Amino acid sequence: MSTPPTVLFICQHNAGRSQLGAHLLEHIAPGRANPTSGGIGPAEHINPVIAEALGELGIDTSAAVPRPVTAADLAAADIVVTMKPGLALPGPVTGRLVEWEFPDPNSWGIDGVRDLRDRVLEKVRALALEA
Repeated sequence: MSTPPTVLFICQHNAGRSQLGAHLLEHIAPGRANPTSGGIGPAEHINPVIAEALGELGIDTSAAVPRPVTAADLAAADIVVTMKPGLALPGPVTGRLVEWEFPDPNSWGIDGVRDLRDRVLEKVRALALEA
């Protein structure tokens, strides 16, 4: 049995977009990948509206804590997904780099975040089929 690939989702604050990616991948493909996430400048906590939108799908984010992405994270990841182009990463990507472009949901309400969640889910489903 082969080891599931490590998929690292990165955004600016690791409070919204990257949390969506990692949680959604774990939700739709449990055990088929090792999703993780990080941020360039992490926030203190996950965006509560992101947590609410994920909770609507039965996804528990209570243990989610934004953290900085490190060069070691980049070196260990089989797939690195940036949720915004042009992020200043702390080192080289040694695995496959996938660049997505999603707006920052920092000040959004639940309706906008639901739409973002669903758009990220579409991309994550496609990625899960490739991984």
